[in-house]
Amino acid sequence: MPYFLETGRLALRALGEADVDRLLDLDNDPEVMRFINGGRPTTREAVLAESLPRFLHHYPCLGNRGFWAAEERSTHQFLGWFELKPLDDHSAAEAELGYRLNRAAWGRGYATEGAIALVRKGFTDFGVERVTANTMTANARSRRVMENAGLSYVRTFFEEWPEPIEGSELGDVEYALTRADWERSTGVQGGTP
Repeated sequence: MPYFLETGRLALRALGEADVDRLLDLDNDPEVMRFINGGRPTTREAVLAESLPRFLHHYPCLGNRGFWAAEERSTHQFLGWFELKPLDDHSAAEAELGYRLNRAAWGRGYATEGAIALVRKGFTDFGVERVTANTMTANARSRRVMENAGLSYVRTFFEEWPEPIEGSELGDVEYALTRADWERSTGVQGGTP
């Protein structure tokens, strides 16, 4: 199977219809979904009609998709997914970093490892100038991943939630990293170490 990106322990590949049951399991774990929808269950129909089309979307400015299935490299076990998708279909200047991993993968550094690799890929191969990521203020684990991947806190903001969930009253946070700051911190210039 062709992989989009490999790290020491992860292999990222295109998501597809064969992943529907895996995505459904992931989105039906109340702890995984706690800071996304309060842990409410997701239907198969919602995965097929809403999630899968988003995962299969092709971004012309990248020449690729913005979402990838994450597998443990040695066992090929499905761990979840990562995203690095442009905020505009036609410009890779700003891209959003995201991840959703199953509980078995938590606390093992997979989210940080995948995030670091995608940030690097965005800056070196896709022409990204700024990577952003958002989460609920209360989601300390996700915030730690963003920080470990080199992103810095930008702001706290408040949005209207259709159905408020525990912690939403604290707002959401935005983190970001520019290519210039990434190059300074890594010593990588224009894609070459």
